[in-house]
Amino acid sequence: MLTVYAYSNCDTCRKAIKRLRAKGTPFTEKPIREQPPSTAGLRRILAAVGGDVRRLFNTSGQAYRAQGISARLAGLNADAAIALLASDGDLCKRPMVLGDGVALVGFKPEEWEAAGL
Repeated sequence: MLTVYAYSNCDTCRKAIKRLRAKGTPFTEKPIREQPPSTAGLRRILAAVGGDVRRLFNTSGQAYRAQGISARLAGLNADAAIALLASDGDLCKRPMVLGDGVALVGFKPEEWEAAGL
């Protein structure tokens, strides 16, 4: 079963969920702001993006700007970045998808197609 971490007011999240529903893919939706992925889940996603922690952050979000993450990101190791993301779902890029053999961040149709979604 897939778990989709999404924000209901996010157009990108709505497009991703619409795609899953159109394909008849079963999934559970969780509100990313209130229930961000666990540190284990974030580690899986980080591995899927080749260790680029920046890809896990919502770089256009208010929380990212307000906390000055851009200036701090280069100095954050993966453990510190994951702890930060796990503690504040507003910092997470969305949607995030986890399932058996699937770990995705953002909605790029070609990546989702390659993952069978």
